[in-house]
Amino acid sequence: MDNSGNKAPWRHARISSSPGPLALLPAWFLLPALLIGGILLPAAAAAGTSGILEGYVKDKRSGEALPGVNVSIAALHRGTVTGPNGAYQLQDLRIGTYEVRVTLIGYRAHVARNVIINADLRTRLNVELEPSDVTLEEVVVTQEKPRIQRDVTSTSYIVTEHEIRLLPISRATDILGLKAGTTVEGNVRGGKTTEVTYYVDGLSVQDVMGGGPGLDLPTSSLVGMSLYTGGFEPEYGNALSGVVNIATRTGTNEHQFFTRAEGDNFIVGNQFDHMLQAELSGAGPLLRDQLFYTLALTGTYSGTRWWKDMQKFYAWPTDKELDGFAKLDYAFTPTLRLNTQLLFSRHDWRDYEFSWRLNLGGLPPEERTSHRVAAILSHALADNFFYTVSLSRLSVSSKIGSGTKDDIPVKDPYQYDFFLRYIVSGQRGWWARSTQHTYTAKLDATLKVLGYHLLKFGGEFLWYDLSSDVLKYEPRKTFFGRPLLGVPQLDFSSSFTYRPQSGAIYLSDKLDLFEEGVLLTYGLRYDFLDPRAGRPDIQPVLGSDSTLALVTTQNIPATVKHQLSPRVGIAIPLSEKASVYFNHGFYFQNPLFNYMYTGLDRVALNRGISALTGNPNLDPERTIQMEVSLKYILPLDMVGSVTYFKKTTSNLVDTKTFVSGDSKVAGGYGFAEFVNVPNAEAYGYELMLTRDRGDWVRGELTYTYMTAEGTSGTPYDGFYVAQFGLPPGERIYPLSWDQRHTVKALVALDLPEDYNITFVTQWHSGRPYTNYPTATGFEPIKGGVFMQNNARMPSYFNLDIKAEKHWRPDWWSNASITLYLDVRNATNELNVNWMDSNGKIGGE
Repeated sequence: MDNSGNKAPWRHARISSSPGPLALLPAWFLLPALLIGGILLPAAAAAGTSGILEGYVKDKRSGEALPGVNVSIAALHRGTVTGPNGAYQLQDLRIGTYEVRVTLIGYRAHVARNVIINADLRTRLNVELEPSDVTLEEVVVTQEKPRIQRDVTSTSYIVTEHEIRLLPISRATDILGLKAGTTVEGNVRGGKTTEVTYYVDGLSVQDVMGGGPGLDLPTSSLVGMSLYTGGFEPEYGNALSGVVNIATRTGTNEHQFFTRAEGDNFIVGNQFDHMLQAELSGAGPLLRDQLFYTLALTGTYSGTRWWKDMQKFYAWPTDKELDGFAKLDYAFTPTLRLNTQLLFSRHDWRDYEFSWRLNLGGLPPEERTSHRVAAILSHALADNFFYTVSLSRLSVSSKIGSGTKDDIPVKDPYQYDFFLRYIVSGQRGWWARSTQHTYTAKLDATLKVLGYHLLKFGGEFLWYDLSSDVLKYEPRKTFFGRPLLGVPQLDFSSSFTYRPQSGAIYLSDKLDLFEEGVLLTYGLRYDFLDPRAGRPDIQPVLGSDSTLALVTTQNIPATVKHQLSPRVGIAIPLSEKASVYFNHGFYFQNPLFNYMYTGLDRVALNRGISALTGNPNLDPERTIQMEVSLKYILPLDMVGSVTYFKKTTSNLVDTKTFVSGDSKVAGGYGFAEFVNVPNAEAYGYELMLTRDRGDWVRGELTYTYMTAEGTSGTPYDGFYVAQFGLPPGERIYPLSWDQRHTVKALVALDLPEDYNITFVTQWHSGRPYTNYPTATGFEPIKGGVFMQNNARMPSYFNLDIKAEKHWRPDWWSNASITLYLDVRNATNELNVNWMDSNGKIGGE
């Protein structure tokens, strides 16, 4: 079964592959960027697009440093020589696994295989060359992944493409929910899901109006992912809880092709979503050593988990998605490269709501189309210095409803059954068209100074073109979900067009005292947001009939918002096996633009104040985050760690309800405006045992104790509390994703005969819900005090399994074929997704 009690699909597939226009920057923004550039020289890689290889070369017998040693990576046509102290460094290396060759006349050549270059990190390779007066065979060594990553000071994870393919997941971003301190939905350390920012090749793909990623990618287009659930360095901004950076594949001199087909009803049983998925990809050279291509395409058709109800109203499929990726990479020289890329995504679906199950045809169809075009130029001017310049345009268009606004029955609300439980006829009054274009210009640079300072700095400017046209009416309801008959509907309609701007500059230093093993990181990020809008000044006016009406008297311009975010981290070795880490930082996130601009248009104001009114003068949401951790190397290639973290968040967005007007104003309700009011706090412990190298068995076991409490769980809490006629409260209460106890395990087995089996399981204690039993759905709250999330649901358990068999056919020696079986919720658990106010599961 799936996470809410529905039985889950059994999946298998056959895989075969061959191995082998921007506004000018304002002067006040350009000046500090130019000053920093003039002082430090231009230098850094875009966040998450490349890594660094560095180390020392010594004489194996004497231990003396060896200058003039050649260090090269043939696959990248990159190389360097060691300096007087035997040190070397290669910057701006593409993410991947390489063979590194180290040679010097009079010494045996040393070849290191399986050297992994990760995004934003330094890979250290120290080599001892063996003297030889005659030509001998080269020394070949297979590098192992370091048990402790000493180049970071906070909690982060690197996931390779191989690890992604072994996991029983639907999307690559689902990996975030498998890590300690997170939920399945993607909440990170007590934060909302919208507090995580998503990047592709160092450029944000965030939906700035609705939150979350603006598009999806085919899995075969990925070469790796970086997940930051603790603090993150100043090059990453506009995120409160976490960062997910996806690195895409680049073609090589070998053509590689991949195809995959997957279905959830190929074998046995009737527990499925009627899902079919196919994926195709290819990568290789167009001009050898110079021009490379990468193409990937994934199509998914599904009846969704609700197909039994859906099939009564719609033909299959009710959910269609097409995701694509195309990339061209041109190497002018081995150190100067330009890549252009296109990402696109199209998603069409029908929504499902329990109260509409008898009239699903009354819910409007929904659609989202997204694409991003980008050009990224990276240039390594020297072994210790490189920069990246990026330009991109991200477009996201959303549609709700078909036809035109005139087709929506505004004054004819849908009808309920006799018990006011199910909607039996009518159409939801909701029609929407929205478009967002985000233009980004970005510079990142890295410069190594004096051998132990790694300076990073850069800046970005973003220009947005936003438009939204929404017609939406909803009936007022009691807290228990019962409609209030004879009461005017709430009007959520809005139409706006705005062009805000934002930008940032940052500077950081990573001080690596190699001999002492101490790593110190510190930096500062400055951000601004110019809403380029005004807020109507709405005042109550006493009418001739002695009723209050809300009128707009003037427009108050929104101010430019500024934010300084200092961040610091340190890693200190306690012994050869133990290290302690500390990280502290200030983080921010601009409010979603829907919260800023909804209902501000003159047409809406002339018609009557919208039930929800935006506020372009909202401040950025802010978080102060701290963590301290201890890591210890254990026998059998295992590593144990314990981490304590604490987050305090302020300026979260909520709604505040203002004085009610007459029946012509917001449907007799008044109106609610988005404001900065609530705060939240999360703290907890993470215990982790990992083994990510070695034979046969790899994996991790984690336990998290965490509390996540606040005065508001969503930006709409204040609105609905007031709509229900309940007294507004300032009480701190557990948020809906407050999982006090969570245990997760991931075990990957490498078995003989080319078999792999991966087990992913997790258990967590029950989440909160609001329990107020009612007989009719219309009784007032007893005692007049409203206590949100005052009870907890049952605990949760889930086990997913993915098994693979690989082989190379005799009739095609260059091909590899994989057959896999993907089982979700293998133990058939009846997990509870939600409970109603009476404590009934799923509202039944």
